[in-house]
Amino acid sequence: MSILPEAVAAGLYLFAAVCFILALKGLSSPKTARRGNAIGAFGALVAVITVFLSVDFEGSRLWLALLALGVGSAIAVPAARKIAMTDMPQLVALLNGVGGGAAAVVGLIELAEWQGQAEFLATASTAFAVLIGSLSFAGSIVTFLKLQGLMTAKPVIMPGAAVLMVVTMVASAAVAVLVAFTGNIGLGLVLCLLGLVSGVMMVLPVGGADVPIVISLLNAFTGLAVAASGFAMPNTLLLVAGTLVGASGGILTLAMANGMGRSVLNILFGALKGGSTAGSTAESNRPVRRATPDDVATSLAYAGKVVVVPGYGLAVAQAQHVVQELVNSLRARGVDAFYGIHPVAGRMPGHMNVLLAEANVPYDLLVEADDVNSQIPSTDIVLVVGANDVVNPAARDDPKSSIYGMPIINADHAGQVFFLKRSMRPGFAGIENELLFNPKTQLLFGDAKESLSAVVAALKEV
Repeated sequence: MSILPEAVAAGLYLFAAVCFILALKGLSSPKTARRGNAIGAFGALVAVITVFLSVDFEGSRLWLALLALGVGSAIAVPAARKIAMTDMPQLVALLNGVGGGAAAVVGLIELAEWQGQAEFLATASTAFAVLIGSLSFAGSIVTFLKLQGLMTAKPVIMPGAAVLMVVTMVASAAVAVLVAFTGNIGLGLVLCLLGLVSGVMMVLPVGGADVPIVISLLNAFTGLAVAASGFAMPNTLLLVAGTLVGASGGILTLAMANGMGRSVLNILFGALKGGSTAGSTAESNRPVRRATPDDVATSLAYAGKVVVVPGYGLAVAQAQHVVQELVNSLRARGVDAFYGIHPVAGRMPGHMNVLLAEANVPYDLLVEADDVNSQIPSTDIVLVVGANDVVNPAARDDPKSSIYGMPIINADHAGQVFFLKRSMRPGFAGIENELLFNPKTQLLFGDAKESLSAVVAALKEV
């Protein structure tokens, strides 16, 4: 027996939907992201409690729902607390896959309960949820495996992949139409299987620096699947939440693709014609100029303007607190020191913003790439910490490069460049960086945290 009247439950769902909208607005800026996340979490809590107080659970279904809630919480809470910032993209991929899979399962359950008696709009939206949800689930699992290193990050091209992909897409569309008209659960299971195959085939050819962009696209797909489920059930909250995720994920995907200087279609299917990144790990044997921590500290101490460009290596080393100490020390000396943030630095959008926020870096010191580039010519030193592809001049100068057209931070336009790297291996895009061999550039090899700590110690002696 439900406790809440239907009108009260509807009001609470509306309140939760407003919370989701406010959360999304808050997440649009680093200054309000923490508050936005809290508002969204509160809205989700209200929605879950409303479900338990307003739905008539039959027999053991209540206990099954509580058991599922308990198991999910037992897994999610420790995982969220222990996850390293370097592994956040993998966690996002997994969570997104769970959302897509849930939408597909809900759709199949609805088809089984309706037994072909539902209206066309309900079965059509359910068919969409099953197809897109299963596609998102399978694709997200593959992206997780690539990012986690459990499978190669290189594009995987099967023989006849292009033809097989077209056949699968046509078959998926045909079965989806049949499910929409018949509501047949058997066809629904076939559609789910085709969605799983489509998801795997869509992500396998994607490699290197393109993988994070696919995560964003799959996130949009999951949102659309959830929205379709909300339309079919019907549930206004699911419809609103799914639409928000779908729309924001789509906008983010386009923004990231623009940040890479490529189209979404090229990112998804470029490898089928040899145009995607390869994810090479081969080290270069070309000679470079090396620096010591004392060299870096002395040059920084007498600089007028310094731009620090953080990247994935900073996250791997968990060196955000040390780099913050370095920048604070420089600013205390009167050096105009700040951070140059590239939109696709790291492994997901905002990766560097979140990482530096952990070290309480003031938001006004985080300057976006476009604004940084206008100041680079008057900058004495660019200190690159663990970034690679986002400062690679090949993206600007080499039409044959796989990242050609991607906007970069023009570090080579500064007076001097210090490049902190663990080794001479290329970045996630798998190509050599000519900035490493520029006469202006000196390399300080080693773990970023250890290198920065040594520079900070040496700076105190200057």
